[in-house]
Amino acid sequence: MPRFKLTIEYDGRPFVGMQAQASGRSIQGCLEAAIEGYCQTEVRIAAAGRTDAGVHAKAMVVHADIARDDPPDVVAAALNAHLRPDPIAVLSATLVDEDFHARFACVGRSYGYKIVCRRAPLTVDKGLAWQVPQPLDTEVMAAAAQHLVGKHDFTTFRHAHCQAKSPIKTLDRLDVVRASEEEIWVYADARSFLHSQVRSMVGCLALVGKGDWTPDDMKAALDAEDRAALGLNAPAYGLYFLKAHYPD
Repeated sequence: MPRFKLTIEYDGRPFVGMQAQASGRSIQGCLEAAIEGYCQTEVRIAAAGRTDAGVHAKAMVVHADIARDDPPDVVAAALNAHLRPDPIAVLSATLVDEDFHARFACVGRSYGYKIVCRRAPLTVDKGLAWQVPQPLDTEVMAAAAQHLVGKHDFTTFRHAHCQAKSPIKTLDRLDVVRASEEEIWVYADARSFLHSQVRSMVGCLALVGKGDWTPDDMKAALDAEDRAALGLNAPAYGLYFLKAHYPD
């Protein structure tokens, strides 16, 4: 049966997350229903990441075995037709070897977090960015971020219900970028992340940007290896899964 690598984009607001759960609609459930509607066969997909409720994706990768002998562009178009009106889009479909696995073959994951600093209510970005009413100092945030880059025990930035076997992760990149006077992006790259790790790091970076924390406070929180040392957990709706990396 042909295996397809699907690159998808979605607005996470209406869903309980990427992964199917006992209650609520998931991106996985909608995709599997679309594939079943297209090929009349029950299918299970696997994804490169497990985004939480409200988290968005620009280019999540999943794989699925699809019992149709159609060209990849036809597969993508057909799935998009079955996905309407849900805010999920198949950006591309590619035939891959039958041993390709979207999760286990992935060698890196990139996330971005969007912050908008202004007092006026968000309209276009409502539910798509974290609104912080005061200005943030991105230079001091960037300095604090560098304390987290590298291999560390990230227990402080790990959700209490995280199922990872170890809290030790290697963070390859944590950059703070001012996109405009109001808009700030935090970019994080790693082979894998702990549950809520990016949101927890962003929340503490915002404390630094406000002046409530110093860069040394960020290091102290990391060194504490204790969730109780976390200053703030940023909301889910500002987080985006940007890219899944695979070997050439």
